[in-house]
Amino acid sequence: MSTPTPGPSIAPASRRGPSRLKLVFWLVIVPLALAALYFFVALKWNYSSGERAGWVQKFSKKGWLCKTWEGEMAMVTMPGSSSEKFMFTVWDDKVAEQINRVMGKRVTLHYEEKVGLPTSCFGETRHFVTGVATVDEIPLGPGLVVPVPQAPATTPPATTPPAAPTSMPPAPTPAPASEYTLPSTTEASPPAATPPASK
Repeated sequence: MSTPTPGPSIAPASRRGPSRLKLVFWLVIVPLALAALYFFVALKWNYSSGERAGWVQKFSKKGWLCKTWEGEMAMVTMPGSSSEKFMFTVWDDKVAEQINRVMGKRVTLHYEEKVGLPTSCFGETRHFVTGVATVDEIPLGPGLVVPVPQAPATTPPATTPPAAPTSMPPAPTPAPASEYTLPSTTEASPPAATPPASK
């Protein structure tokens, strides 16, 4: 009786670990995609937006690596009250050039407030100015407005010569001769003395 010869032995398949491609996908690509999505939403979404009016006191470009325009504006609500400071950031160089031209004047700044931007590379403040406009009037209170004096015109106003008289006044008519009385210039002479009669 013949015994069957055993066949080649087959080793059990070993379990494979995760591939390197999957590790790169989950450890590098996914975090980068989530970070990019977060910054996109943070830059496009505004917590608030509005306008502030006042006088720009400080404005300069600052930063170690990321240079941004940083400014400070003084806001006065009523005469004699302490001024409130408004800190802002500007990204656009064109807007920064407009602000530099109106330094010392009363302006209105349109801003957008963004929350959640990490580090100071995006700016030192949360208020990012996107537009600027000059103000021609200074409100002192409800219903009280002081207009800014305008520069006088350079061309003198045209002067018109006086109009010539159309008619001459009538000459005075002389009074009749009977109305004039001349004072007497001669005095009455004394009677002449008569010589005595001879005897």
